[in-house]
Amino acid sequence: MYQNKVTLTPQEILEKEFKIDTRGYRLKEVDQFLDVIIGDYEQFFNIINSLEQEKADLLGEIMKLKQELRNMKTNVEIAKKTSDTPEVTNVDIMRRLARLEKMVYGHDERD
Repeated sequence: MYQNKVTLTPQEILEKEFKIDTRGYRLKEVDQFLDVIIGDYEQFFNIINSLEQEKADLLGEIMKLKQELRNMKTNVEIAKKTSDTPEVTNVDIMRRLARLEKMVYGHDERD
């Protein structure tokens, strides 16, 4: 992906030849510096490739999880439609318990 936006490859840097002038740079220093640049480029390409692979893996996992979520939502909807009993909440249970206490003890426990 990013390789299309990068102008030079490590191989192109390695094979680049400069014209020598009488007052030019020291060739050894230029070669050493270009070696460092080549190493960096190779490292950048390796990092980019590993990140692209990680991105592809994560996108695959996201798609799998989205499918699982859709399946679970479908299962919940089916379960809601097929269950004949109404949904019971904690509030409903507390009200029933309060009514039972009232019936058993004959008065409201909150007094």
